[in-house]
Amino acid sequence: MNTAVLRAIPPIALAVAYPLLAHWATHDGGGVSASIALLDLVALCLIAPLMQGQAWAWAVVAASGAGLAWLAQTHYAQMLLLAPPMLFVAFVAWMFWRSLRPPREALITRIVAAMERCEPSELPRPLYRYSRRLTAGWAYVTAALALANGLLALIAVPDGVLARLGHVPPVAIGQEEWSLFANLLNYGIVGGFFVGEYALRRWLFPHRPYRHFFDFLRQMAALGPRFWRGLFD
Repeated sequence: MNTAVLRAIPPIALAVAYPLLAHWATHDGGGVSASIALLDLVALCLIAPLMQGQAWAWAVVAASGAGLAWLAQTHYAQMLLLAPPMLFVAFVAWMFWRSLRPPREALITRIVAAMERCEPSELPRPLYRYSRRLTAGWAYVTAALALANGLLALIAVPDGVLARLGHVPPVAIGQEEWSLFANLLNYGIVGGFFVGEYALRRWLFPHRPYRHFFDFLRQMAALGPRFWRGLFD
């Protein structure tokens, strides 16, 4: 197993663990389980400097752990779980929208060009236009999910925003139903859009540099950490 694969294991493990921990915490309803899920999220956000052994990152994690241990004794830990699904997906939507503004090239356009081993301006015009429209499509999908996550967080009971502020939501859903959508179904929707778009692209543009879906994923991963870090600069 090469070094790149080994380095990818911790962030992938933390990323996979968070929605499962968050859903478990919502089902459990306690502050301890919520704090564990939130600490996983803190570690995920700081995973790069943590793996580099930077002292400030470890200090932040330690301080966050101490703060969350205190919050575990209150209802605030459960309330904090409402925010990440909305904020994270909204941030992703903003990144897609931001890339559509000149002089930047659209995120999907840059990925396609990297896989085609050319500059974005050298892509065939139909493929270039499609990649920009697809970037806008991802922006719409993620923005809609962020809005849905926010609205459901408002009306969830008993730990939703309105309920915690002492207001009766005009329409309510259970806390577990909110978590099912925000922490699990979100990923299913994103995955379904990803797979469906791949099928459409193969039909519209059959002569691509990958043989099948798994070869497509392999080639995306092969672009390397430096490319993916630079993509969001």
